[in-house]
Amino acid sequence: MDTLSTQKVAEPPVRTATPEPWRGFAAGPWRREVDVRDFILRNLRPYEGDAAFLAGPSERTKALWTRVADLLKQERASKGGVLEADTEVISSITSHPPGYIDRALEVIVGLQTDRPLKRSIMPFGGWRMVKSGLEAYGFTPSPRIEETFPKLRKTHNDGVFDVYTDEMLRCRRSGVITGLPDAYGRGRIIGDYRRLALYGADFLIADKKAQLASLELDRMDEETIRLREEIADQIAALGDLVAMAGTYGFDVTRPAATAQEAVQWTYLAYLAAVKEANGAAMSLGRVSTFLDIYLERDLREGRIDEAAAQELIDQLVIKLRLVRFLRTPEYDQLFSGDPTWVTECLGGMALDGRTLVTRSSFRLLQTLRNLGPAPEPNLTVLWSERLPEGFKTFCAETSIGTCSIQYENDDLMRPFWGDDYGIACCVSAMRIGKQMQFFGARANLAKTLLYAINGGRDEVSGEQVGPALAPITGEVLDYEEVKARFVPMMEWLARAYMNTLNAIHYMHDKYMYERLEMALHDRDVLRTMACGIAGLSVVADSLSAIRHARVRVVRDASGLATDFVIEGEYPAFGNNDDRVDSIAVWIVETFMAMLRKQKAYRGAVPTQSVLTITSNVVYGKKTGNTPDGRKAGEPFAPGANPMHRRDLKGALASMASVAKLPYVHAQDGISYTFTIVPSALGRGEDERAPNLVGMLDGYFAQGGHHINVNVFDRQTLLHAMDHPELYPQLTIRVSGYAVNFIKLTREQQLDVISRTFHGQH
Repeated sequence: MDTLSTQKVAEPPVRTATPEPWRGFAAGPWRREVDVRDFILRNLRPYEGDAAFLAGPSERTKALWTRVADLLKQERASKGGVLEADTEVISSITSHPPGYIDRALEVIVGLQTDRPLKRSIMPFGGWRMVKSGLEAYGFTPSPRIEETFPKLRKTHNDGVFDVYTDEMLRCRRSGVITGLPDAYGRGRIIGDYRRLALYGADFLIADKKAQLASLELDRMDEETIRLREEIADQIAALGDLVAMAGTYGFDVTRPAATAQEAVQWTYLAYLAAVKEANGAAMSLGRVSTFLDIYLERDLREGRIDEAAAQELIDQLVIKLRLVRFLRTPEYDQLFSGDPTWVTECLGGMALDGRTLVTRSSFRLLQTLRNLGPAPEPNLTVLWSERLPEGFKTFCAETSIGTCSIQYENDDLMRPFWGDDYGIACCVSAMRIGKQMQFFGARANLAKTLLYAINGGRDEVSGEQVGPALAPITGEVLDYEEVKARFVPMMEWLARAYMNTLNAIHYMHDKYMYERLEMALHDRDVLRTMACGIAGLSVVADSLSAIRHARVRVVRDASGLATDFVIEGEYPAFGNNDDRVDSIAVWIVETFMAMLRKQKAYRGAVPTQSVLTITSNVVYGKKTGNTPDGRKAGEPFAPGANPMHRRDLKGALASMASVAKLPYVHAQDGISYTFTIVPSALGRGEDERAPNLVGMLDGYFAQGGHHINVNVFDRQTLLHAMDHPELYPQLTIRVSGYAVNFIKLTREQQLDVISRTFHGQH
């Protein structure tokens, strides 16, 4: 007998009809028009219990994470921390074939390229950055691409430098404005990735075509023409998303019909964004409560159990942890630790008084236990005093165990942004699908103060960067005189800063428009111009020293003030002392008022952040001696933090000073990075979590906007510096985001170690 005839022939898989996608969902306006918020509020199931229901990682997830952990180890051992880079194919939504880690283990699939951790190239932002990034990590750019850029295709970077004025170039070169997105993607645009799961691409494309038809006006002015072209590009991007999803075997033209599809569709929409745009921040938005509605429906229907629900969330997070962009060593000096800012918001309250905490809020935090700590996604808890106590406790326990969570004041932000906002990049809020930001880096106000003293001359180079106003010539600085010179110098900087940002974002829209992200927005969006200041505590302490102590000026042969001698003591920011805290408030209010006077591109509303990322090291290198006693080259404190080890009265006093900074004048965010040693929270775990909850409640009740929470001692970081192989997942909050500590340069690690570690409340 033919042996082949005895073999059992595999039967074809049983095909079952796709369930009705919206079955069991409460109806409302969301069925007729794109309105994810309406869907959530009508179908939300708030959860007010504790974490007892949570499941550990599945065997499949554990095996998959083992594969990923090995890849991450290989990446850390590679030159510059870059495992592999594509030198031939320009990244787009459809540029690469499907990529997998291990198809047999994955329940959520999709990679930026055809292999995990392989970085793609996105030259539309700037070819020089791509080329130097490849060469820095040992890769050779394709000659074919060099023929295209910039000979045949102009880039965002080319356009910006074509229009930069001499003044803008001086500001950039001196570091009085630092981190400008003129050579890289601006980011800070949150596509409403939930829309693909809820509606499917066909519904969204039809909606975009209706938007296009709404612009068929008698008068085709510049704004209308531009918006029509942008919507046409958005429609094309949605078509590319359908094609990309099809290569993985998914039909995203229709809505997601199961929890697995809802997670997969949402991730595919996000994946399309990160395949096309190398943004400085690629936030995920606020998906956990949305996805919970699907998970809870499948649990009720018996399609999944809790272990399967957790598996879907765990594997989504694995994919988010693998997002990578090709960047240069110079970029990493500024934005340290290779961050992508995949920010996801958890919790918060609805305007109708219900909590938005769901079981999936817990599930996202549980990934930090199932997979171990990690910087990404950048998990952000929207804190309210009315959050369920079980959730508050679980957040505190997870913070103590992982140092991977940041907190923002939902009670403060909700009146401004409603109850369906996300956090772009680090700490700044925006309504999802209805708002975008033009990212604007930071103005160095400490350097600006020195310009005020030196009549616009740079204290490092001696170059005339600012306006040639009269310098201060007295031997001892007078507070009122310094303040009077500081104000017009800030006025100049606000104008120069806004002009520079306008040039950048005009060119970004022209040469590197984020068509997929904007396809997941309404037609008309609120735009904000996200300005920011660095060196707040340096300036506040400098002015405090001038006012309350005696500050003598040391000048060089050309009359340039190069150093300062402080006689006596002065109150320092961070000790709940209104003599200096009021100065910090004045700085924030004054510079924001100056920004509001400027005309911003596309009618954007100027906003301000108090935020320095980890580039406080770079800011310090660019800034000379300051009147507070800080020496040239020393790092600034991060964000709104008091200067290192000057907050001497304990954690609560430090929190109180930061909480005084007015959010109404800093709606782009006020970043505060807080580190406390475990023993200061209590003798054991039973005491520590409740004490941390109490501290967070108190800080936010005072009006604090944001806080990173680190719970460890200095010795742990010192040991990790010397034995990095023992700490592959050691995660710390630095300033609005988290990093793997061992990915920081030694200089950056020393900066973190030099910060205040609170040993008492």
